[in-house]
Amino acid sequence: MKINWGTGIVIAFIGFISFIMYFIITMSVSDKYDHDLVTEDYYAEELKYQNDIDKLKNANDLETNISFEKTAEGLLINFPEDLEYKKITGKMFLYRPSNKQLDFETAISLSKPYLLIPDNRLVDGRWNIKVDWKYQDKSYLYKETINY
Repeated sequence: MKINWGTGIVIAFIGFISFIMYFIITMSVSDKYDHDLVTEDYYAEELKYQNDIDKLKNANDLETNISFEKTAEGLLINFPEDLEYKKITGKMFLYRPSNKQLDFETAISLSKPYLLIPDNRLVDGRWNIKVDWKYQDKSYLYKETINY
C-alpha cells in the first residue's frame, strides 16, 4: 500500500494527539503527580494577609525575636527573654511541603521560656514554621523555613 502526503499528515496528527492524551491521562490518574495547595481555602487566607504583615512588623520591632535550635530531644523554640513567658499565648503551625499528612498545629502554653517539639513528631527534611503569638494584646508572627 502506498501512503500519500495527506494520509501521512492524518497519521502524524493521530500520533501527536495520542501522545498528548497519554500524558494527560498519566498525570491525572497517578498519585505520584498529586500536588495540593498550601491551604484549602486559599482566597480567604489571602484576604487576611495584611494582618500577617502587621504581625511580622511587630515581631521585627522586638529587641530579640523568636529563635530555634535543634537538640537531641527535638526542636527548641526560644521566645524572647525580655518578655514574661507565662503571658504568651497563640499557636504554632508546622507545614511539611512534601507531605500534607505530617502537618500539625500546636497551641502555645508556656511553663518555660521555650517550646519543645519532640523529635518523634518531626521527620528529616524541610519544614515551614509559623508561630502566631500574642503578648499583652499585641500580636506577633514568626515565619521560618528549616531543614530538620
